[in-house]
Amino acid sequence: MSTQRIILASASPRRLELLRQIGISPDVHPAHIDETPFDDEAAADYVIRMAREKAAAVASCYTANEMIISADTSVILDNRILGKPRDAEDFISMFIQLSGCMHEVLSAVSLATDGRHGEMLSSSRVWFRDISEAEILAYWETNEPTDKAGGYGIQGKGALFIEKIEGSYSGIMGLPLYETGQLLQRAGYKL
Repeated sequence: MSTQRIILASASPRRLELLRQIGISPDVHPAHIDETPFDDEAAADYVIRMAREKAAAVASCYTANEMIISADTSVILDNRILGKPRDAEDFISMFIQLSGCMHEVLSAVSLATDGRHGEMLSSSRVWFRDISEAEILAYWETNEPTDKAGGYGIQGKGALFIEKIEGSYSGIMGLPLYETGQLLQRAGYKL
């Protein structure tokens, strides 16, 4: 196992849990950046840019010896980015649109080390079953949707709505582990 210090540029407990799952116990240093999409910015470009900017913001606080891992995840429906719900009304609208449909989850991961950046993108497809209004309201009441892209967590109660997935479970959760491992190994980190 490598001894190089790894910094997670995220406050997400899910991303921390995923890194620990593969034997990495990083220091946590959340990035604070403007996450507003550019006008007409493609969703894939947006998540890659967010992951890169988060890594760069945190890397500026450390020496070149640390490895900074950051990620960004977006739920895409009909070429629109569905972010974290602003409030109950926004969540209900979002979930009515997701009900009975397939949507895409894009997760980008970025690794900054020695003044270099590398990024990789994970794309997954998620099919929701039809969801009743009562279920939508009950799910909102759990408080689970409030801090998650698309208003749901695959690793929690949101899994009850998922008929099937194609792609990366960890990517849908917020940190694609295959891509993360590839970036770390390319940078010389031994998993």
